[in-house]
Amino acid sequence: MTTRKIAVITAGLSQPSSTRLLADRLTQATAKSLAESEGNVEVTVIELRDLAHEITDNMLTGFPAGKLRDAIKAVTAADGVIAVSPIFSASYSGLFKSFFDVLDNKALIGKPTLIAATAGTARHSLALEHELRPLFAYLRAVVVPTAVFAASEDWGAGGEGSGDLSRRIARAAGEFATLLAGHIAGPDLSDEFSNLVPFEQQLAELQ
Repeated sequence: MTTRKIAVITAGLSQPSSTRLLADRLTQATAKSLAESEGNVEVTVIELRDLAHEITDNMLTGFPAGKLRDAIKAVTAADGVIAVSPIFSASYSGLFKSFFDVLDNKALIGKPTLIAATAGTARHSLALEHELRPLFAYLRAVVVPTAVFAASEDWGAGGEGSGDLSRRIARAAGEFATLLAGHIAGPDLSDEFSNLVPFEQQLAELQ
């Protein structure tokens, strides 16, 4: 049985968060779709809220540390990525963008990616197409055709989500699972210095 690794990146700022809720729903739907053909799913959830200080430090120093380093490795090693951001002023959050600014720009090349977003009003729904999709196109990820947007009214009183939202989630997860099923993992870029030959060895070979 094949095990597919999925990195789930969620940029919600509150707890509980509708952004995390949407990420969980997408993950569950993807796992259900993959279970029918692929087998096991290994999920790593990356809460950017918990990494905010380390992301800022990385932007200032150029070096990831601690949990941020682990998060970057998880994204790089994943077979696919689910990325969900709240929308502020018609765009993804600054925290969301900052994480992808510190991520190696080769980490998502050819990687199946499902994008989604949340906001208080449906007026922000087009941000998925004019903000998130171009970002991941620039990073050369393979983004599924269906992006999922959830406004406050989509969740309903019980937080379960409307029938329309559930259908969008199922459709996007199905497309994502299909991409994952056909995905061949590329080189592991989680440690670009893993095969580095020590300087002393290089020098000895010249003598």
